Amino acid sequence: MTNELLIGLVSISDRASGGVYKDEGIPALQDWFSKALATPWRMETRLIPDEQALIESTLVELVDSAECQLVLTTGGTGPAPRDVTPEATLAVADKPMPGFGEQMRRISLEFVPTAILSRQVAVVRKQCLIINLPGQPKAIKETLEGLKDKDGKQIVPGIFAAVPYCIDLIGGPYIETHEQIIKAFRPKSAIRPKQA
Repeated sequence: MTNELLIGLVSISDRASGGVYKDEGIPALQDWFSKALATPWRMETRLIPDEQALIESTLVELVDSAECQLVLTTGGTGPAPRDVTPEATLAVADKPMPGFGEQMRRISLEFVPTAILSRQVAVVRKQCLIINLPGQPKAIKETLEGLKDKDGKQIVPGIFAAVPYCIDLIGGPYIETHEQIIKAFRPKSAIRPKQA
Protein backbone atom coordinates (compact mmCIF):
# COMPACT_ATOMS: atom_id res chain seq x y z
CA MET A 1 0.00 0.00 0.00
CA THR A 2 1.29 3.46 -0.89
CA ASN A 3 1.74 5.95 1.92
CA GLU A 4 0.19 8.69 -0.21
CA LEU A 5 -3.03 10.09 1.21
CA LEU A 6 -5.87 10.71 -1.23
CA ILE A 7 -8.22 13.41 0.05
CA GLY A 8 -11.61 14.17 -1.45
CA LEU A 9 -12.67 17.81 -1.04
CA VAL A 10 -16.34 18.54 -1.70
CA SER A 11 -17.72 22.08 -1.61
CA ILE A 12 -21.51 22.05 -1.38
CA SER A 13 -23.18 25.31 -2.41
CA ASP A 14 -26.01 26.17 -4.78
CA ARG A 15 -24.57 29.62 -5.44
CA ALA A 16 -20.88 28.72 -5.80
CA SER A 17 -21.66 25.72 -8.02
CA GLY A 18 -23.91 27.99 -10.11
CA GLY A 19 -21.13 30.55 -10.58
CA VAL A 20 -22.85 33.25 -8.49
CA TYR A 21 -19.71 33.61 -6.34
CA LYS A 22 -16.30 31.97 -6.06
CA ASP A 23 -15.96 28.88 -3.90
CA GLU A 24 -13.68 29.52 -0.92
CA GLY A 25 -13.92 26.13 0.84
CA ILE A 26 -11.73 24.03 -1.46
CA PRO A 27 -8.93 26.66 -1.78
CA ALA A 28 -8.92 27.09 2.03
CA LEU A 29 -8.59 23.33 2.56
CA GLN A 30 -5.93 22.98 -0.13
CA ASP A 31 -3.91 25.77 1.51
CA TRP A 32 -4.30 24.26 4.99
CA PHE A 33 -3.24 20.75 3.93
CA SER A 34 -0.22 22.09 2.02
CA LYS A 35 1.01 23.56 5.34
CA ALA A 36 -0.16 20.83 7.75
CA LEU A 37 0.71 17.49 6.10
CA ALA A 38 4.22 16.03 6.10
CA THR A 39 2.95 12.91 4.31
CA PRO A 40 2.63 12.95 0.50
CA TRP A 41 -0.98 13.67 -0.52
CA ARG A 42 -3.13 14.54 -3.48
CA MET A 43 -6.73 15.55 -3.83
CA GLU A 44 -9.91 15.02 -5.80
CA THR A 45 -12.20 18.07 -5.75
CA ARG A 46 -15.93 18.46 -6.43
CA LEU A 47 -18.11 21.60 -6.42
CA ILE A 48 -21.78 20.65 -6.28
CA PRO A 49 -25.19 22.16 -5.36
CA ASP A 50 -27.19 21.40 -2.21
CA GLU A 51 -28.98 18.32 -3.59
CA GLN A 52 -29.06 15.34 -1.23
CA ALA A 53 -29.00 12.64 -3.94
CA LEU A 54 -26.05 14.33 -5.66
CA ILE A 55 -24.14 14.75 -2.39
CA GLU A 56 -24.70 11.06 -1.60
CA SER A 57 -23.57 9.89 -5.06
CA THR A 58 -20.51 12.18 -4.92
CA LEU A 59 -19.45 10.79 -1.54
CA VAL A 60 -19.98 7.20 -2.72
CA GLU A 61 -17.96 7.88 -5.91
CA LEU A 62 -15.05 9.46 -3.97
CA VAL A 63 -14.89 6.54 -1.52
CA ASP A 64 -15.85 3.53 -3.65
CA SER A 65 -14.38 4.48 -7.06
CA ALA A 66 -11.67 7.11 -6.45
CA GLU A 67 -10.65 5.29 -3.21
CA CYS A 68 -10.12 8.41 -1.08
CA GLN A 69 -9.10 7.67 2.51
CA LEU A 70 -10.35 11.03 3.77
CA VAL A 71 -13.25 13.11 2.41
CA LEU A 72 -14.02 16.59 3.71
CA THR A 73 -17.15 18.51 2.82
CA THR A 74 -17.81 22.21 3.35
CA GLY A 75 -21.22 23.83 3.41
CA GLY A 76 -24.83 22.76 3.85
CA THR A 77 -24.76 21.91 7.57
CA GLY A 78 -27.13 24.54 9.00
CA PRO A 79 -30.87 24.36 9.70
CA ALA A 80 -32.07 25.93 6.42
CA PRO A 81 -34.30 23.79 4.16
CA ARG A 82 -31.52 23.42 1.53
CA ASP A 83 -28.92 22.30 4.12
CA VAL A 84 -28.83 18.52 3.62
CA THR A 85 -25.13 17.65 3.86
CA PRO A 86 -25.44 15.79 7.22
CA GLU A 87 -28.42 13.74 5.96
CA ALA A 88 -26.51 12.78 2.80
CA THR A 89 -23.39 11.89 4.82
CA LEU A 90 -25.30 9.71 7.29
CA ALA A 91 -27.11 8.00 4.41
CA VAL A 92 -23.82 6.61 3.01
CA ALA A 93 -22.25 5.75 6.39
CA ASP A 94 -21.11 2.42 7.77
CA LYS A 95 -20.43 3.97 11.21
CA PRO A 96 -21.17 7.40 12.70
CA MET A 97 -18.27 9.15 14.49
CA PRO A 98 -20.12 11.66 16.72
CA GLY A 99 -17.07 12.99 18.55
CA PHE A 100 -15.96 15.01 15.52
CA GLY A 101 -19.20 17.00 15.32
CA GLU A 102 -19.21 17.55 19.08
CA GLN A 103 -15.65 18.92 19.01
CA MET A 104 -16.28 21.15 15.97
CA ARG A 105 -19.23 22.77 17.71
CA ARG A 106 -17.18 23.16 20.91
CA ILE A 107 -14.44 25.00 18.99
CA SER A 108 -16.87 27.21 17.06
CA LEU A 109 -18.76 28.14 20.24
CA GLU A 110 -15.58 29.93 21.38
CA PHE A 111 -16.25 32.40 18.56
CA VAL A 112 -19.99 32.52 17.80
CA PRO A 113 -23.13 31.51 19.75
CA THR A 114 -24.74 30.34 16.49
CA ALA A 115 -22.31 27.37 16.41
CA ILE A 116 -25.07 25.38 18.10
CA LEU A 117 -27.02 25.62 14.82
CA SER A 118 -24.37 23.57 13.03
CA ARG A 119 -25.25 19.95 12.34
CA GLN A 120 -21.85 18.71 11.12
CA VAL A 121 -21.32 14.96 11.31
CA ALA A 122 -18.46 12.56 10.61
CA VAL A 123 -18.75 8.95 9.49
CA VAL A 124 -16.70 6.00 8.32
CA ARG A 125 -17.56 4.42 4.97
CA LYS A 126 -15.40 1.39 4.10
CA GLN A 127 -11.78 2.56 4.65
CA CYS A 128 -12.57 6.27 4.49
CA LEU A 129 -13.32 8.93 7.08
CA ILE A 130 -15.86 11.53 5.89
CA ILE A 131 -16.15 14.80 7.84
CA ASN A 132 -18.53 17.73 7.33
CA LEU A 133 -16.64 20.98 7.92
CA PRO A 134 -17.96 24.54 8.20
CA GLY A 135 -18.15 26.61 5.02
CA GLN A 136 -16.08 29.66 5.98
CA PRO A 137 -12.27 29.51 5.53
CA LYS A 138 -11.62 30.98 9.02
CA ALA A 139 -13.93 28.40 10.65
CA ILE A 140 -12.40 25.56 8.60
CA LYS A 141 -8.91 26.43 9.90
CA GLU A 142 -10.16 26.82 13.49
CA THR A 143 -11.94 23.46 13.56
CA LEU A 144 -9.00 21.59 12.00
CA GLU A 145 -6.27 23.24 14.12
CA GLY A 146 -8.12 24.04 17.33
CA LEU A 147 -7.44 27.04 19.56
CA LYS A 148 -4.04 28.18 20.78
CA ASP A 149 -3.09 30.91 23.21
CA LYS A 150 -0.76 33.79 22.30
CA ASP A 151 2.27 31.58 23.09
CA GLY A 152 1.09 28.84 20.72
CA LYS A 153 -0.01 26.48 23.53
CA GLN A 154 -3.06 24.37 22.60
CA ILE A 155 -6.18 25.36 24.57
CA VAL A 156 -8.82 23.38 22.66
CA PRO A 157 -7.64 20.51 20.40
CA GLY A 158 -8.51 20.69 16.71
CA ILE A 159 -10.28 17.75 15.15
CA PHE A 160 -7.41 16.93 12.76
CA ALA A 161 -5.26 15.82 15.74
CA ALA A 162 -7.41 12.64 15.83
CA VAL A 163 -7.72 12.08 12.07
CA PRO A 164 -4.40 10.27 11.38
CA TYR A 165 -5.00 7.67 14.11
CA CYS A 166 -8.59 7.17 12.98
CA ILE A 167 -7.32 6.50 9.45
CA ASP A 168 -4.74 4.03 10.91
CA LEU A 169 -7.58 2.16 12.62
CA ILE A 170 -9.71 1.86 9.45
CA GLY A 171 -6.80 0.60 7.32
CA GLY A 172 -5.55 3.76 5.61
CA PRO A 173 -2.03 5.16 5.15
CA TYR A 174 0.11 6.38 8.05
CA ILE A 175 -0.23 10.17 8.09
CA GLU A 176 2.33 12.53 9.57
CA THR A 177 1.82 16.25 10.17
CA HIS A 178 3.92 19.37 10.65
CA GLU A 179 3.61 19.75 14.40
CA GLN A 180 3.78 23.57 14.40
CA ILE A 181 0.43 23.52 12.53
CA ILE A 182 -1.24 20.45 14.07
CA LYS A 183 0.23 17.61 16.13
CA ALA A 184 -1.28 14.24 15.30
CA PHE A 185 -2.08 12.28 18.45
CA ARG A 186 -1.55 8.52 18.62
CA PRO A 187 -1.12 6.16 21.56
CA LYS A 188 2.60 5.39 22.07
CA SER A 189 2.11 1.86 20.74
CA ALA A 190 0.81 3.23 17.41
CA ILE A 191 3.66 5.70 16.72
CA ARG A 192 6.08 4.65 13.98
CA PRO A 193 9.68 5.89 13.73
CA LYS A 194 10.08 9.03 11.61
CA GLN A 195 10.77 8.34 7.94
CA ALA A 196 14.17 9.50 6.73
